[in-house]
Amino acid sequence: MSITTADITAVILAGGQGRRMGGEDKGLLDYRGRPLVATLIDKLQQQSVAILINANRNPAQYAAYGYPVVADRLDDYQGPLAGFASAMTAVDTRFILTLPCDAPLLAADYVARFSAAQAAADAGIVVAHDGERLQPVHALIRVDLLPDLQRYLTAGERKIDRWYARHDYRVVDFADRAEMFRNINTPADQQALDSTP
Repeated sequence: MSITTADITAVILAGGQGRRMGGEDKGLLDYRGRPLVATLIDKLQQQSVAILINANRNPAQYAAYGYPVVADRLDDYQGPLAGFASAMTAVDTRFILTLPCDAPLLAADYVARFSAAQAAADAGIVVAHDGERLQPVHALIRVDLLPDLQRYLTAGERKIDRWYARHDYRVVDFADRAEMFRNINTPADQQALDSTP
């Protein structure tokens, strides 16, 4: 089945605790003079998809960008799958395309590559691969998988790769853009990324 940008909501995942960043809200960290979330919004706008922000703190600051903000429905920071599930309940598109808030080097054809991989395989889940390993938080997921994800979470499961393994997922190759997966976990990472050409 064909897929277009109208079928996709990009979900910026900004719901973590930022433990290794001293508890900072990573989506609001400075990157070249602007919050990380602003950089990602700019890049996604150029790819013509709907945008949603998953955030558990500072909702007003995120909402100021003009896009819906949803918090995890599970308490106590239960990980990316909790963000996926909350986003899936809030969108009216067939797919969500997830990406972390702390990886600003987003490819200009991010949406197009995921769309092409999904259309070729008609897969429920398409996950990015950097040439060496899966990058599981970068994924295109069919929203009708929400009931299964909710059952998985209700059973106490939180491992993202184990949920993918329950489904016939496909990978999309980003080996030529492996730098895209550089993210900010520590202040040193932030400094290094900020100075990357």
